[in-house]
Amino acid sequence: MSPVPESLGIIKLEALTYYVNDLDRARTFLVNSLDFAETGRSTSDLTARGKQCSAVFEAGNAVLVVCAPQGEGGRAWRFLRKHPEGIGTLTFAVQNIEHAFNLVASRGGTIIADIEHFSDEHGTLAMFSIATPLGDTTFRFIERNGYQPLFPGYEKLSPSQTRNEFNFRAIDHVTTNFQTMAPALLWMEHVLGFQKFWDVKFHTDDVAKRGSTGSGLKSIVMWDPHSGLKFACNEPLRPHFKNSQINLFVEDHRGDGVQHAALAAPNIIEAVRGLRSRGVQFMPTPGSYFDVLQERLNTLDVGTIDEDIETLRQLEILVDGEGLHQYLLQIFLKEAATVHADLNAGPFFFEIIQRKGSRGFGAGNFRALFESIEREQKLSRGIS
Repeated sequence: MSPVPESLGIIKLEALTYYVNDLDRARTFLVNSLDFAETGRSTSDLTARGKQCSAVFEAGNAVLVVCAPQGEGGRAWRFLRKHPEGIGTLTFAVQNIEHAFNLVASRGGTIIADIEHFSDEHGTLAMFSIATPLGDTTFRFIERNGYQPLFPGYEKLSPSQTRNEFNFRAIDHVTTNFQTMAPALLWMEHVLGFQKFWDVKFHTDDVAKRGSTGSGLKSIVMWDPHSGLKFACNEPLRPHFKNSQINLFVEDHRGDGVQHAALAAPNIIEAVRGLRSRGVQFMPTPGSYFDVLQERLNTLDVGTIDEDIETLRQLEILVDGEGLHQYLLQIFLKEAATVHADLNAGPFFFEIIQRKGSRGFGAGNFRALFESIEREQKLSRGIS
């Protein structure tokens, strides 16, 4: 067994930065549909210097920084010149910025700039960013010591009402799609010190019988044992590589990138009911999935679950597990391009997940989601 690599000292995933063309449209969806609170905005000075207008949205410990270009030359403009709307930066809180910086540098990480330092009357903040093999997505590391603003150059807002009706707790994991993921896996292992946590691969159809249909994926989850942070990494699986929904994501995104982020909720049934009442659209699940659900859970040795299967059928919530009464429930929102009827909104989407003893990722549900996304992609392309 290889020795456990030295930890970067990551505490948590602090925020996702979402680059969009229309900040008002993103605001409406996050606040009115998902019930996030808008808690901060870029100051006029930062907006002018960065050539982008930004807003911060929070639900529990899930934080999104949404940025829209203001003219040419800013980070949002550069990202959107190459891609549709999507996640372009992941920010991680670390225990010691110097330690993280030196360790990343010694392992061959590509550092974009030296550590920057900021202060206010309450304390200090230090941060640096690195390039990654996750397409044009960068990683930022931050150490906070009493510093009060959300981020340098942002002003804090007081929401007019209490938000987070669905009680989202945090971002459970992030999923990224690649045409080939080996370079990213090696980078996560050797630069970040992550380890392999879980894997699965499958094909949607029996190719020997169906001939030219079906597609598949290979997924490997990497994690940071120190913080518990997890990244699910997917690539297409032959045959019919080009038909894979993973490859179609890469084509739609115009490169590798973040496919979805999972929001952890303590009661997914109530959350989905509330979200559906607000008009939130989810990936459809065929009724046949629920016809055999209890049988599949018995095969997985999960046994009975607390939830009523007919309720899950009605709400189209998926279930998977890996041991006696250890399971998870999850559902996937439709991609932004479908929600906004705009291809430039991109293929990014959110997942809602509730864990009840399971630390896995729902191998059976991967297939259900995969087939659901394939149906949606065929509909959007007019393919029967």
